[in-house]
Amino acid sequence: MKPEKTINENISAVWEILSKHNTPPSACVHSYGCQLNVSDGEKIKDMLLKMGFTLTENYEKADMVIFNTCAVRENAEDRVFGNLGILKRCKEEKPHMIIGICGCMASLEHVTDRINSSYKFVDIVFAPSALDKLPAIVLEKLSGKKRILCPDQYKNGEKIPVWELEQKRDSSFKASVPVMFGCNNFCTYCIVPYVRGRERSRKPENIVNEVKKLVSDGYKEIMLLGQNVNSYGSDLEENIDFPELLERINAIDGDFVIRFMSSHPKDAGRKLIDTIIKCEKIGKHLHLPVQSGSDEILCKMNRRYTIKKYLETIDYARSFIPDFSFTTDIIVGFPNESREDFELTLKLMKQVKYDNIYSFIYSKRSGTKAAEMTDCISDDEKSRRMTELLSLQREISTENYKRFIGRTMRVLVDGKSKKDGFMTGKSSEFVIVEFEGSESLTGSFVNVEITEAKNWAVVGKIKKEI
Repeated sequence: MKPEKTINENISAVWEILSKHNTPPSACVHSYGCQLNVSDGEKIKDMLLKMGFTLTENYEKADMVIFNTCAVRENAEDRVFGNLGILKRCKEEKPHMIIGICGCMASLEHVTDRINSSYKFVDIVFAPSALDKLPAIVLEKLSGKKRILCPDQYKNGEKIPVWELEQKRDSSFKASVPVMFGCNNFCTYCIVPYVRGRERSRKPENIVNEVKKLVSDGYKEIMLLGQNVNSYGSDLEENIDFPELLERINAIDGDFVIRFMSSHPKDAGRKLIDTIIKCEKIGKHLHLPVQSGSDEILCKMNRRYTIKKYLETIDYARSFIPDFSFTTDIIVGFPNESREDFELTLKLMKQVKYDNIYSFIYSKRSGTKAAEMTDCISDDEKSRRMTELLSLQREISTENYKRFIGRTMRVLVDGKSKKDGFMTGKSSEFVIVEFEGSESLTGSFVNVEITEAKNWAVVGKIKKEI
């Protein structure tokens, strides 16, 4: 039997084909959805560069386009299919264009069936678990194979953990580092366990070594990623949990800030809060998705905590730092959410005083338990509740951000603000800060004295060193 090619052998084989072109072909990778998806997109870009492609942001002019998709909400799926319609016209003008679909949508059978029947111009489809197969897939396509669909069963090539693939970083000073993949929680509204699989943790030494390299290369923000980072280590032979991993990363020499998401409230205990408080490099902020303020709805969501338990975590953190920053996710209009249930969510928002919320109207996902539930709430009522919730959060944020007026915040500068002459960045508390300054400050830490609070950010001026 002929031995299977390794990933590097497949990369070399593609490079040899593409190197014969007078002009290197261009590739566009467009990632939808969460930061883990963006991280996967960076891995795809790295492999494409090694294969001999150049990168472009213009997918209408590219020779290869890969849509790295999200399946969490229906509107994300709709956007992908809408953009595929544009690509169909592009491919009619450039028949050699290769069009690929990967990411979580590619793991859903109804999506691959739809692509197979109605989008025959799509050339390749591969699931997140098959990222390392991309060089072999591209090689087969360049060798004349018409279509390669559903290659999560793809056998050609070496199987390596996708989380150990290298990344072509989109930023020169902010880096995402996945620490685990998959989810064991099976919230009734969520498709993630079905498309990303069960929880798998990376070895701690691999994570620490990656962060050390990033810091030595000048990266100032390290974002640790996972569907539920609090579950990190439960599947490893080594006795290590997420707070211990944070401590190891905090001990790395260098001037950088550590952030992470997402945390499941059922696993966010006192040990995690203690670690955030005592480790000087960890941002003093926690994204803690509550989803609803109603215990009855939380039970239907299979969230496995109560509001009382949730508030214990909030209160414990603020017993050390009274204005400790919390953000959250909220789903509006879960099946049969009553007005009383919704009022409890508003009550929780007033009690916690979140600095920011990420809110979504419930989106039915085929294959989840919630999709089987009857739902008597009209779309108009869900929209009214969303408007009411966002209005309340604007009031809370405006009042909340006033606590920073007169304080000096350490800010990692992201780049230019929409306001002329101003720059923008985020503080340790993950609060957006705007200030007057030059673009040369991008990627550096500055101290900003806060003079004004808005409903989405604070404004200040650089504090000059004495």
